[in-house]
Amino acid sequence: MIWYPYEQMKTMKTPYKIVDANGVYLYTEDQKLIDSVSSWWSVIHGYKNPELTAAIKEQADKFAHVMLGGLTHEPVLKLSEKLAEFLPGDLDYCFFSDSGSVAVEVSLKMALQYYMNRGETQRTMVLALEHAYHGDTFKAMEVGDDEDYHFVLNAYGKSPYVVHIPTEIDALEKAFETYHDKLNCFVVEPLLQGAGGMRMYDVSFLKRARELCDQYGVLLIFDEVATGFGRTGNRFVADLVLPDILVLGKALTGGYIGHAVTVANHRVYDGFYDDNPVHALMHGPTFMGNALACSVALKSIELFERDDYMAKIRNIEAITRREMQGFSDSRIKEVRMMGGCVCIEVYDPATLNGYQNFAYQNGVFSRPFLNYLYAMVPYVMEEPELVQVLSVMKKWFRGK
Repeated sequence: MIWYPYEQMKTMKTPYKIVDANGVYLYTEDQKLIDSVSSWWSVIHGYKNPELTAAIKEQADKFAHVMLGGLTHEPVLKLSEKLAEFLPGDLDYCFFSDSGSVAVEVSLKMALQYYMNRGETQRTMVLALEHAYHGDTFKAMEVGDDEDYHFVLNAYGKSPYVVHIPTEIDALEKAFETYHDKLNCFVVEPLLQGAGGMRMYDVSFLKRARELCDQYGVLLIFDEVATGFGRTGNRFVADLVLPDILVLGKALTGGYIGHAVTVANHRVYDGFYDDNPVHALMHGPTFMGNALACSVALKSIELFERDDYMAKIRNIEAITRREMQGFSDSRIKEVRMMGGCVCIEVYDPATLNGYQNFAYQNGVFSRPFLNYLYAMVPYVMEEPELVQVLSVMKKWFRGK
């Protein structure tokens, strides 16, 4: 039996069985569904993209995977070179892994060891945000701040190594004033906090964070697993404020296969580059730099650039703002929009009970959680499909 994610197996409803997928559509045996959440925000080019499929097949005909321990190969070399060119600033050094959560773990390990290598052994603490979500592995949970996902950590009690703050500049400045000599990093989901409730905040907070990190010698980590590749309306938030370490996943491979990367700047990399073997980063996921994943990631980035995906995202945002303008309901706390994301937050989660089935009956796959009904559509979605997704969201409130 499959053990499904985020579900109480005893009471869960039967999941929809997908028999085919193409473009922005998922197909069950009896329904055609617009995927409004891009398979957890990753399938930016839609399903069954012929160029992505061809890239996977071409590489599979050569070899599917070799380990990076003592070996290397052309797809991982090309992807590393492309990311160094594609990403802003001096984010040039790519450490690959097989999931966003693991890539966050790598970033936190890098930050801690960077200072241990320098003999600054007091820098054991991490600054993070309230309502943060960085994945479900243990250190990623610790820097997260969501009881609905990570309540298992209550078994250990409050961590003495992590401080959480709201996205307020006063709180940010106070945290640095109090802990600056003990901090090794500040880790954030920049501008858009995904699983913590699609919470959005202003870039001024990140600009001040960069200043404080520079002032006190603290590494700034951007977890752009969800926000990267245009989801906030920016190519990367790192284009606006440059972090020391950038974490990418999800859309990196166009949603075709699990893969992620932790990208360090020269300062961080140089902190490990040494004759002393103890200063090496001792980490090595088996499937890091997987040849299939690297090949499809290269093609995904090519499509993103060639077909001007930023223009597609601007169009998605414009249509969303037009369709949601003036929409309100007494049960709705707030409607939030940013780039390729729209979220309706309700006061009472019971308001959304039954919505998934309602959306299914209306030709849309949706997966609301807690108080949040949202859409993060594939970037190839055309206006009629996007309008349908948004209309179904509004119809739920108008029809009840």
